[in-house]
Amino acid sequence: MPFKENISAGAGVALRSFFYLLADEEAWLTSQGVRPALAYLAAARYAAQAVLPERAGLPSWVLAMGSEVFPGTAGLAPCPAATAADHEIMRRHWTLLGDTAALMETGGDIRLALDAQTGLNGYGASHRPRPWAITFASSTASSSSARGYAAGEKARRRAAVALLQGERRPAVARELRAVRQGIARYFALPPGTEVVLAASGTDTELLALALAHMAAPDQKVKNIVIAPEETGRGVPMAARGLHFAVDTALGANVTFEAPIAGFRGDTELAPVALRNADGGLRAIQDVEAEIWRLVETGVAACQKILLHALDVSKTGLLAPRPEFLRAVRAAFAGADIVVDACQARLSAVSVQHYLALEAVVLVTGSKFFTGPPFAGALLLPKRVAARLRRRTLPEGLDAYFGQDDFWSASPAIAGLPETGNFGLALRWHAALAEMRAFARVPDCLRTEILDGFTAVVRRKIAENPALVLLDVPALERGVEDWERRRSIISFLLRGADGRWLSPVEARSVYLWLNADLSPWISAPAAARICHIGQPVTIGAAGALRVAAGARLFAGEPSHRGFSQAQRLKREFADLAVVFDKIALILAHWPRLWAENPQPRYRNFGAVRREAEAASSRP
Repeated sequence: MPFKENISAGAGVALRSFFYLLADEEAWLTSQGVRPALAYLAAARYAAQAVLPERAGLPSWVLAMGSEVFPGTAGLAPCPAATAADHEIMRRHWTLLGDTAALMETGGDIRLALDAQTGLNGYGASHRPRPWAITFASSTASSSSARGYAAGEKARRRAAVALLQGERRPAVARELRAVRQGIARYFALPPGTEVVLAASGTDTELLALALAHMAAPDQKVKNIVIAPEETGRGVPMAARGLHFAVDTALGANVTFEAPIAGFRGDTELAPVALRNADGGLRAIQDVEAEIWRLVETGVAACQKILLHALDVSKTGLLAPRPEFLRAVRAAFAGADIVVDACQARLSAVSVQHYLALEAVVLVTGSKFFTGPPFAGALLLPKRVAARLRRRTLPEGLDAYFGQDDFWSASPAIAGLPETGNFGLALRWHAALAEMRAFARVPDCLRTEILDGFTAVVRRKIAENPALVLLDVPALERGVEDWERRRSIISFLLRGADGRWLSPVEARSVYLWLNADLSPWISAPAAARICHIGQPVTIGAAGALRVAAGARLFAGEPSHRGFSQAQRLKREFADLAVVFDKIALILAHWPRLWAENPQPRYRNFGAVRREAEAASSRP
């Protein structure tokens, strides 16, 4: 091993971690029948990616092994026993080998990239577990849990063995197939339902539009989208067949808002607002009447109708109601219905009811289920799925989907890349672990936990005159008690001058909650890391959100030593800390505004303790 370069004390700690991880991974790969020299090279690649966040001062050969780009034979970790065939296997599979967290960051877009300064992605989250953080962020995105990360790691190791033994496409395809089967089992999908995986909820919108074009290629599509401002920033673009970022899930560089090749350029976007200009809610009857008029006029103009339903929005709104969708289906048999259930705050039975209306259902594993961000899927009813066997997809979707993201081969997907999205597979495996844990929680206990969650939030908001609860109507759907209750609670904040905080100011509060404020505020809550939902614009104000995710119900593996009552007492105490920290932020606003603290993967105290422990070792 090369040790000629000078190693700093901090890098020495990372290097020790590197060799520990290398030895563990090498031993495991060898035990699975991988040739020793190849096992060593693959293990070095894995260990290098794992320590790469601590890159300052690491030897150049470790940095090369952790690089996204194959460094050539000369850049590989020295291994005299390795053959040219071993080097070629490493080259062919370089981007599919490595650390689980790093692989989870692939197969999305720029929002998944880690900020080198913060160690967090664009959602303020990490694919590595962050157990010291108080997390009520499932309305936006969550860091991986220990349970989810372990499931992703298990899938990564399975695939690594297959890759190193000569497979490529089968290794990835098997993991994607296992994900689709897991989703189908969780939602108890009826026979003939097809599951298509997509990098994000926004990516699912592209395929939903493509399916509408495939049903009526000679008709202009009228895409009726409910409250796009409460779904995702990219939805209005995806709903018209436009690129919604500067890169795609499969790494292609594209032009933001440019047309995607193969989509008709005349799609009409018809947004329907759920709120008035001042942020107040519109009556659901008025919303549904507007939708009905849009459908009627579109049909009269010989347009293909693509009607979106929202179950539920960023602030927990549902529209239109299921009975309204049944009326639309009865009156307009040719309309396509897509249910945006990307928050996934509904039961399997509710999903089945939507599918019975021949509605495409969009879900994610990365909102309510608290899997890593960027894990989407479309659930296609049998008659809609049949379109994939009759027509071809727009050619530009080859930058977003691979063949193995689909359940079965068909002429429609022949132009897509053969290998599907491996990073997506790992993220979904993490989400499925949370889904299985949530499925074991009885309905009555889910209801009790949600009632306790709501009670704590209402009490803490009532205690602070600067906070005002944003109320939403009861959810008129579902057969299980828990899915009719609120699991996203939004609230507005007043500044010292009595006005509502703007969206920009609310975002600052959101960021500062996720940061260690102890250098500026002397109070226990200041040091706590609190990750909540990103702010939503309501009128001219910014609303913050706390959300109950699946982990609140199922607990973490580290909670096994607690009784149910003890665990929930601790969870609800953490929830109260979120509001205590908000009070501190509002009380120290001028100084925080001037300093603008930024979130970090770890807080200052954790870093100091690690450094002190490292310096005390012989």
